[in-house]
Amino acid sequence: MPTPEQLARKNIDAMLTAAGWVIQDRRRINLHAAPAIALCETDVERGFADYGLFLDAKAIGVLEAKAEGTPLVGVADQSEPVPG
Repeated sequence: MPTPEQLARKNIDAMLTAAGWVIQDRRRINLHAAPAIALCETDVERGFADYGLFLDAKAIGVLEAKAEGTPLVGVADQSEPVPG
């Protein structure tokens, strides 16, 4: 049985694909395969993000998958920029 986060990722994949993003596995990166790439399980300074978002091969953001209905209190800091 899939976990709530796995279900969230499945829904996010469908929404990103419908919006024109190409979903890629980080083990098979080709940032030039399409203008908009959503890279699964991307390395970031604090560990991993569920998705790294790239436009024209440039990182523009990260996306964290959470179970539907998860409040942002306590998880919003995962997407905070690292000072420096």
